[in-house]
Amino acid sequence: MKILVDIGHPAHVHFFHHPISLWRRHGHHVIVTSRRKEVAVDLLDALQVPHRVLSTQSKGVGGLARELLRRNHRLLRLIRQERPDVMAGIGGVYIAQTGFLSRTPSVVFYDTENAALSNAMTYPFCSLVVVPACYQGWLPPWHLRYPGYHELSYLREKYFQPDRDKALRAGLDPRRPTFLIRTVSWQASHDLLEQGWTPRLLREITAFLERTGKVIISAEGDLPGDLASCQYRGRPQDLHHLMAYLSMFIGESATMASECAVLGVPAVYAAQTGRGYTDEQEKKYGLVRNLRVLTWEHIRPVIEDILSAPEDHWRRKRRALLRDTVDVCRFVADLIERYPASVRRYRSLFRGDGHSAASP
Repeated sequence: MKILVDIGHPAHVHFFHHPISLWRRHGHHVIVTSRRKEVAVDLLDALQVPHRVLSTQSKGVGGLARELLRRNHRLLRLIRQERPDVMAGIGGVYIAQTGFLSRTPSVVFYDTENAALSNAMTYPFCSLVVVPACYQGWLPPWHLRYPGYHELSYLREKYFQPDRDKALRAGLDPRRPTFLIRTVSWQASHDLLEQGWTPRLLREITAFLERTGKVIISAEGDLPGDLASCQYRGRPQDLHHLMAYLSMFIGESATMASECAVLGVPAVYAAQTGRGYTDEQEKKYGLVRNLRVLTWEHIRPVIEDILSAPEDHWRRKRRALLRDTVDVCRFVADLIERYPASVRRYRSLFRGDGHSAASP
């Protein structure tokens, strides 16, 4: 079988890394196409995943539109050369549109409800949309829900064991609590109408946390000069090892908040728009706190409440989360490998709302 995987973001690299390994182990030919966004290409290279770069992230509506045309043209040409049996991606606008034109099945995994524009450009054209059971947005009839989160494809214990030495090299303080702050550039297609933190808010959060421990900031854009010393300087592939030993995460990235949650680290997701998965991780497990009002007066009491909780509290919450979810890596690999017959099996295995106590 020939499988094409389209990568557009660093998180996509992590999500597909282990399924790609399984497919290759099972004798399938896997083609990986990539996009220069943040450290996505660096991660693929570090993980020794051969790939073909088709485009570079553009800015603004006009830039994203031009990139869409260029990338679709290059991807369509590659599809006609390689003739894959099925394509897979997260978000999936490129594989959906080129798959529709080339009559190649496209399976889109997604978990971001507020990406209204890209979803409207994707869902009508793809063959199948696969979402976590907690997904709150509109879906076409050709969808499948499953009990889990994207981040479990690579951070479940079976696939990831934290390495303390790597965490120390990435900046972990061995004597004091370590906190990670994440700020984003708001250049993705689903971020076009959203605004992020002010420099003042970033300084207020940093100053407060520095009274208790060490603060590391992972920023997509440039940091103010007085905060430059907090910049994350570790290797991209070591960031999850650092995250596993944090005392708390706070930031604008829903993905990183969810990554911390599945690792058993309390997270504050402070952004104007929410996600179904972080909402569920708050309501069912208390591992994430979702904040929509981006002021220090609203954020401070949440941070103080998290800092007052006993350490084993978060480990218990994580165990409950893992009990309720499936092996997402194995699910993704099997769904694609046996597509389309696998869709019927998983629809019967997972109830209509995507929940099931059984593992795939």
